[in-house]
Amino acid sequence: MSSGEKPMTPAFSVIVCAYTEKRWDDLVANIRALQEQSHPPHQVIVVIDHNPALFQRAKREIAGVLVAENTRRPGLSGARNSGLPLADGDVVAFIDEDAIPGPRWLELLASHYRDEHVVGVGGAIHPLWAAGRPAWFPGEFDWVVGCTYAGMPTSAQPVRNLIGCNMSFRRWVFSRVGGFTEGIGRIGTRPVGCEETELCIRLRQYQADALLIYDPEAYVEHRVPPARAKLRYFLDRCYSEGLSKAAIVSLIGQSDGLSSERQYTLQTLPRGLLRGLLDTLKLDFAGMLRAGAIVLGLSTTGVGYLLGRLARKRTLMRPQSSSFPV
Repeated sequence: MSSGEKPMTPAFSVIVCAYTEKRWDDLVANIRALQEQSHPPHQVIVVIDHNPALFQRAKREIAGVLVAENTRRPGLSGARNSGLPLADGDVVAFIDEDAIPGPRWLELLASHYRDEHVVGVGGAIHPLWAAGRPAWFPGEFDWVVGCTYAGMPTSAQPVRNLIGCNMSFRRWVFSRVGGFTEGIGRIGTRPVGCEETELCIRLRQYQADALLIYDPEAYVEHRVPPARAKLRYFLDRCYSEGLSKAAIVSLIGQSDGLSSERQYTLQTLPRGLLRGLLDTLKLDFAGMLRAGAIVLGLSTTGVGYLLGRLARKRTLMRPQSSSFPV
């Protein structure tokens, strides 16, 4: 590129995965918001996860998108991997079907790809609580509902990993390090995750100077149904997170697999615990509940991790890079 020449704005292929007709209205709203972006997507790929009726309805009723079926293992990882060979943009972005991107989402993501060392960019995920945010629910655990949590950067900064509801990568990433590992991600309503964490760590292990940027201005809004605002879901998700972390450590090692978690446990959570206790002294008695939820959530995650490490290794499928040619 000659001096003074402006870098090209990347073309985005956006992959949206869906599995249930119960979120049909959310899916339609998501597609509308994508089509109204300030930097329009080059391509929108809707992948239906083993639901023939939903696949036929999406093909029939949603215009201007490529609708495909998950031809791989059921679950979010398999659905994303099914969409990857269909993507032909410079950058592949991922968003959940029940999330609404801000009007400048792709524009803001694109701005960071002017740096050739940046291989992935993600942004903030703001919860839209359908029944209002529970007073006991600590901000440090918003990851439980797939959203940005207290303690994450408040300005654009490099991070270890991006969050699945709002992330993007240069397309060549998948031809070099492979796709999402199947067997550790969400399947239907089962409250597990971490497949994007494993991919990001694998990418950094492949290319040590690769930059993953988190920009909170590039936000999406994520719907949180009433069922996910209950203590039962909170505990199930924490336990499953522990199991998923154990699976990741078995794949990529403890040092990389738990690097961010150490800082979160030793710095973010103690601050949250103290904040909850101080709020209680200010007569906000829900502060004590938030402090208790932090202790309970950390303990439950720890139990899941320990049991996951002791259990027999799961059957994990890491798609080969040859499955996703550039």
